[in-house]
Amino acid sequence: DAIAEIASKEKPKLILSGYTAYPRKIDFKKFRSICDEVGAYCMADIAHIAGLCAAGVHENPVSYFDVVTTTTHKTLRVPRSAIIMCKEEIAEKIDKAVFPGLQGGPHEHTIAAKAVAFKEANTPEFKNYAEQIVKNAKALGEALADLGYRLVSGGTDNHLLLVDTRVGGISGIDAEKALEKGGMYCNKNTIPFETGSPWDPSGIRIGTPVLTTRGMKEKEMNEVASFMDQALKAKDDDAKLAEIKVNVTKFCKQFPFYD
Repeated sequence: DAIAEIASKEKPKLILSGYTAYPRKIDFKKFRSICDEVGAYCMADIAHIAGLCAAGVHENPVSYFDVVTTTTHKTLRVPRSAIIMCKEEIAEKIDKAVFPGLQGGPHEHTIAAKAVAFKEANTPEFKNYAEQIVKNAKALGEALADLGYRLVSGGTDNHLLLVDTRVGGISGIDAEKALEKGGMYCNKNTIPFETGSPWDPSGIRIGTPVLTTRGMKEKEMNEVASFMDQALKAKDDDAKLAEIKVNVTKFCKQFPFYD
């Protein structure tokens, strides 16, 4: 409603939807409707949720938006690259804007890897993977909430969780560092109504695609949450964090990337 009100007042030429730390489903059809009402181009960046969109786990805006951009290395599980998809009538303008002004020579090995991964994304196994990502994210969120952590928006509909760490008396940056010392990697992140700064925010952003790729299921999310809780509570105890890292490593060895 707020977006519709602003768009009606400002009459923008372009409305962009897409977020880097949004744990809920995006109503792309509503964005399309707003754009039509004000005569704006409708664009989405689905970098984080592209794999979920491809598998039908999240609404896919590609068929009815003017432009959709995405990176390929997140839930789509492709080497680091990107794609711009658009309606045919603006394709030439976008091509000219991108090459040769912004983009250099092609990396054929990455292009080949993208082709292989896109083929994989059309399989039932990939759909199962995408569905499990969301199941795992929900389970991890519930486990963290049971341990007393506040989840921004109260949970998740996709692959990520935004966790308010200050509830436990720890800043986002200190949480990031403590988890890293404990063998777990995430990033500090601002949260809505932030009282800190981007450099010292109030939360962390975590996700489940890699855990899912390794074969972990809902029951393992309880252990992951426990490891996280232990590390955050031991943030000032390097010896304890080193001990946690040993246990995390042992746990991860049960779930190798390759046989």
